[in-house]
Amino acid sequence: MRKLKRNLLFLSTLFTVGIHAQIENAELEKKFDNQLSKEHIGQLIKEFSATPHHLGSKRTKEIAEKINALFQQWGWNSSIETYYVLFPTPKHRALTLLSPVKYNANLLEKTFVDDSINQANGGLPPYNAWSADGDVTGNLVFVNYGLPEDYEILDRLGVDVKGKIVIAKYGKAWRGIKGKIAQEHGAIGTILYSDPSDDGFTKGDTYPKGPYKNEWSVQRGSVMDMVVYPGDPLTPGEGAVKDAKRIKRQDATNLLKIPVLPINYRDAQNLLQALSGKVVPSEWQGALPITYHIGGENDKVHLSVSFDWKIVLAYDVIAKIEGKEFPNEWVIRGNHHDAWVNGASDPVSGLSAMLEEAKSIGQLHQAGWQPNRTIVYAAWDGEEPSLLGSTEWVERHADELQKKTVAYINSDNNGKGFLSVGGSHALQGFINHVADDISDPVHPISLLERKKLHSELKRPKSDTTEKFSTEIGALGTGSDYSAFLQHLGIPSLNLSFQGEDPGGEYHTDFDTYADFIRFKDPGFLYAEALSKVGGHAVLQLSEDRLLPFNFKELGHAIESYVKDLKSYINRTQNTILRQNELLKDSAYAYAGTDESIYPITRQDTLPKINFHKLDSLIGALSLHADQLNQYLKNTTNLSKQDLAILNEKLYQAEQVLLNPGGLPNRSWYKHVIYAPGFYTGYGVKTIPGVREAIEQKKWDQANEQLIVLESRIQDFNQYISNLTNK
Repeated sequence: MRKLKRNLLFLSTLFTVGIHAQIENAELEKKFDNQLSKEHIGQLIKEFSATPHHLGSKRTKEIAEKINALFQQWGWNSSIETYYVLFPTPKHRALTLLSPVKYNANLLEKTFVDDSINQANGGLPPYNAWSADGDVTGNLVFVNYGLPEDYEILDRLGVDVKGKIVIAKYGKAWRGIKGKIAQEHGAIGTILYSDPSDDGFTKGDTYPKGPYKNEWSVQRGSVMDMVVYPGDPLTPGEGAVKDAKRIKRQDATNLLKIPVLPINYRDAQNLLQALSGKVVPSEWQGALPITYHIGGENDKVHLSVSFDWKIVLAYDVIAKIEGKEFPNEWVIRGNHHDAWVNGASDPVSGLSAMLEEAKSIGQLHQAGWQPNRTIVYAAWDGEEPSLLGSTEWVERHADELQKKTVAYINSDNNGKGFLSVGGSHALQGFINHVADDISDPVHPISLLERKKLHSELKRPKSDTTEKFSTEIGALGTGSDYSAFLQHLGIPSLNLSFQGEDPGGEYHTDFDTYADFIRFKDPGFLYAEALSKVGGHAVLQLSEDRLLPFNFKELGHAIESYVKDLKSYINRTQNTILRQNELLKDSAYAYAGTDESIYPITRQDTLPKINFHKLDSLIGALSLHADQLNQYLKNTTNLSKQDLAILNEKLYQAEQVLLNPGGLPNRSWYKHVIYAPGFYTGYGVKTIPGVREAIEQKKWDQANEQLIVLESRIQDFNQYISNLTNK
């Protein structure tokens, strides 16, 4: 029934490929599915997560060689590409509360017998990669989540962090942003911890009884300023091969200048309960059994960290099956293989699901099938420190990739629950068709139907947002799609299952096989479902006569982002007007609750931003996309050569949305529709050039970026219009 439904949907839109071809694809997918084994996925998860395997370790090289051997065993043309990348590992870590009492932080994670881990077996201790070396002493200040709005409140309360050390909760934004913002405000060091209010005992039982963070858990992770550029900080824009030209470390604009250190909430409680000063605003209060204070003049800590800044080898495994009809059109699928410690969930669950796809596709190939387009599977190294393996590979092969890549399909850590998809909106209809054709492993409905039901339950009754906005998300950064999408403009998708597992193990010693089979995906049901989604997407893109891009859906997405931007401007303007009304004739007034009263001052209203031309261009995009969709329905008689030319134009279209000069202050990011936020990190900013200029009150820059955006969309309109005038 779902096959028939999918075929009818394809026939009613631009995905017209012929009944015979669709039947062949359906038979191919059935053979693919029958060769998948969730038991084998589980075996791979157990094997690859048995020991720590971070970038630069002996075990990571062994895993890359094992993956390469598996690809070759399954009939792929596979090899390892090696890159020489900078990667700091800790030599010394110390944190001491000096006054009002003395306390030496333990800086470790307690381990359990059930988990076959850990630091004694070569794992990295808790630390933040790319922290600066530092030995600093200063007053300690609690800054909530350490975000710009938190510092605004501190400023209103008369608290200055200059020359001080701040302690911030993990959460609300990517960890690397917290040290960056602290540095911008003059802090000399940053301490991070996971408050139990976010993913500890207030959410449920803690590990090992339950899946949430216990008092010993510490989240490792990179604090490189990836929103400037990811990858090897010494080779920006260039693949980090052995003889690559490297800049000096002190000249790398994406590295912090202050030390940053993560601790468990057992250590954090000992620091926070010693703080004096004002009681924090009520919304800052965490779940530790103490009253949270901001800090006083006698609350001093000593923070000392140093690192071994060395060049290590990163091993990317690249496997190919060449296409018979269009060998120069590539469908690329990727997942990283390095982990912070054992990484059963992150990344081994996604890696193992992807390898199961490769096994089944390889078996189809060994049985005589050959794809129409070339299929490339990649297992990336060095993702955890800052997308090193994928970024260096993309930078090294940039010209070839922009010419040949149909799409990049990424996965990473996987859980259970609902299919989550982010990426290029011109592929939204395509991935929805894929999801509609695969059954949820637990519930008797398709993955797409379950996702829609979940979205509808979460959506307020007053929300009239069109359904497309709930089906595919925009991508920021945080995984290996970033260089493909935001640097090269290659259509990309990121796939995972989530929503029904807590994720308390994230980047800790407890991300082990024992944790995974208890709390993440027992039975590996959703890992197999991920294999089906990734595999079906790869097979369809490799086999479809006409590539399934629908720029009407991209136009809808852009329209919604502009609408949201206008709403943000209106909300901000109204807030300013209300505050200025409160002030009346006074120089300042007060706002807040009884526990948190702070001054507000008069603000200038926002200058007018003229969106008329942009609105007109978006309307024209919709019309051009309709015309193109109609044209694509009548391409069945095209020759192989003409079809190849048309498909190349379709998959290269998103590159027109790149600004060659890049975003302000971060030229590596070139996409004018999607980018990680300058102060959100992993979190996406849509229409980033314009939006962030407005958020930062840079009005001239906002208008300059609006002109850039208009130019890119105007060129995009002309580009797709030209496709119908051949």
